[in-house]
Amino acid sequence: MSVIKLIQYVFGYAKVNFGSIATIVRGSSPRPIKNYITENCNGVNWIKIGDIKPNTKYVTATAEKITKEGAKKSRFVHPGDFILSNSMSFGRPYILKIEGCIHDGWLSISNFNDIVIPDYLYHLLNSNSVQQEMKQRASFGGAVQNLNADIVKSLKLNIPSLEVQKHIVSILDRFDTLCNDLSAGLPAEIEARQKQYEYYRDMLLSFKELPK
Repeated sequence: MSVIKLIQYVFGYAKVNFGSIATIVRGSSPRPIKNYITENCNGVNWIKIGDIKPNTKYVTATAEKITKEGAKKSRFVHPGDFILSNSMSFGRPYILKIEGCIHDGWLSISNFNDIVIPDYLYHLLNSNSVQQEMKQRASFGGAVQNLNADIVKSLKLNIPSLEVQKHIVSILDRFDTLCNDLSAGLPAEIEARQKQYEYYRDMLLSFKELPK
């Protein structure tokens, strides 16, 4: 039996509502924001979608800061928390490596570490099935509207044991690393490896049987 099937069928998993295993809330903006932007080095990081490099996993720095008074009117987030875009770059998860504040274009996800390994959650939220479910639930009249906290809380996620999560992460991270190592290679080869990673990610995280 392959290691993938061993992970999927011997250890099993539970399907749970995301909101039952994590705290999921919307960001908040002090208004007008221009009144709270500061160049003071003691200001609080103000996290915007423009601060994040394409195809990255982590948020490591911000271009602007807000005053501590502005931070009181916003949503404070911590290293290790996830933020999820609810408009531009719709549904894309990022892991924080800095503390700061987020505006209402973001959702924050925290208090999940006892149940879910961050790297497993990252791969899971990026999977095609979860991405499609978010877009479908947030759509109205054929157009994507807004991804609110209630939609994300109601997502049903496949959560195996922490040990199984570690095995799945080790497999998917190897594919992810291979894709990044090929970043200077031929476009066709990069695309093929990316598709291979996405295929195994979606099969592993859906817990469906792999074709023989």
